[in-house]
Amino acid sequence: DDLKKVIPNCKNLGFVPTMGGLHKGHISLIKNSQKKSNKTIVSIFVNPTQFNNKDDYRTYPKNINRDILILKKLKVNFVFIPTVKDIYKNKMNSKFKLKKSEKILCANKRKGHFEGVLEVMDRLLNLIKPKFLYLGEKDFQQQYLINKYLQKKHLFKLVICKTIRHKKMALSSRNLNIQKKSLIKGQHIANELFLIKNKYKHHGFRI
Repeated sequence: DDLKKVIPNCKNLGFVPTMGGLHKGHISLIKNSQKKSNKTIVSIFVNPTQFNNKDDYRTYPKNINRDILILKKLKVNFVFIPTVKDIYKNKMNSKFKLKKSEKILCANKRKGHFEGVLEVMDRLLNLIKPKFLYLGEKDFQQQYLINKYLQKKHLFKLVICKTIRHKKMALSSRNLNIQKKSLIKGQHIANELFLIKNKYKHHGFRI
């Protein structure tokens, strides 16, 4: 109810959707919104319908008090922290169905994931009605599908922001669940991929 009272009065509203566990990547999205939008709203909601593994949902990194402190420090205008009932009202089935040609890459390995993402984003956009939606470029497949399925319906402008990395590895909330040894391996793999990319660029290939 508070959201519905405030949102209609906001012009050029920027929206940064998150599942919490905020890091420098989220902060970059928020700062981009604050530069371009008159006001910024950040949502924190761990969406159950995009998880095809119950343990993954249960162990997803959460620290709501720390997240709120970060958002206060950034002077974010609005923070929306809904419950599952607020979003789904006991109707959790997704009306979105990906085409066979779209069930590639991450969608091929995580059954129902992007249908869940599209469903929750559809509901959040319907509640918030932002002018700008800020997403990170590291989630390429996600941003492509959100733009394709939801842009015409909700009339937002999708703003893609640069991936923020640590030692070449893209920042992610889930990195908190990775053991230090495995994290170092991941950083080495990311570094090697960048070296290969630069090598091919040096020889005139477009990547």
